[in-house]
Amino acid sequence: MGKTYERIDGRLRDFIEAQPMFFVATAPLSGDGTVNLSPKGLRGCFAVLDEHTVAYLDFAGSNAETIAHLRENGRITLMWCAFAGPPNIVRVHGHGEPVFRDDPRWPGLLAHFPDIDPGPHGLRAIIVVRAELVRDTCGYAVPFMTYDADRDLHERRFAREDDVSLSAYFAGKDHVATSIDGLPGLPLPLPPTPAG
Repeated sequence: MGKTYERIDGRLRDFIEAQPMFFVATAPLSGDGTVNLSPKGLRGCFAVLDEHTVAYLDFAGSNAETIAHLRENGRITLMWCAFAGPPNIVRVHGHGEPVFRDDPRWPGLLAHFPDIDPGPHGLRAIIVVRAELVRDTCGYAVPFMTYDADRDLHERRFAREDDVSLSAYFAGKDHVATSIDGLPGLPLPLPPTPAG
């Protein structure tokens, strides 16, 4: 039923890149810490960088659990489900890191996302994941669902912000600079958006 892959290429890469959404799971090292699971969407926010590395754009939100967990221990799992076509579930288990705006890698990484304008979405980090285990499973119980379109609410909400007001928005949230479990989250204030 399930298969392990040596790399992300061919049919596997095509499947991942075709999905309109995916899920991200992380957890702190503490056994009584909070496990986090987040849906990710917006076409163009995900990229396969090479056969063992993927990345996605981390946009503004009211929490930063993924960033906090990655800063503490790096463990992450990404999952895609086939909601249309043949059943399939793909998981990439690996280690990730948040790359922030002041990192010299930022411009090169951002170039991997030509199909989305990150400006209106309050881009705060690029999450880079090095795959250590890539598997698929049947997905027989995943329902058929149709993809109509991306919601425009996120863009409409955060297009009003500049770097200063976005930093103030994050500072006003309980779990952005610090996670639910008290781990360091998003470094504030945000570095300026690099000219590009």
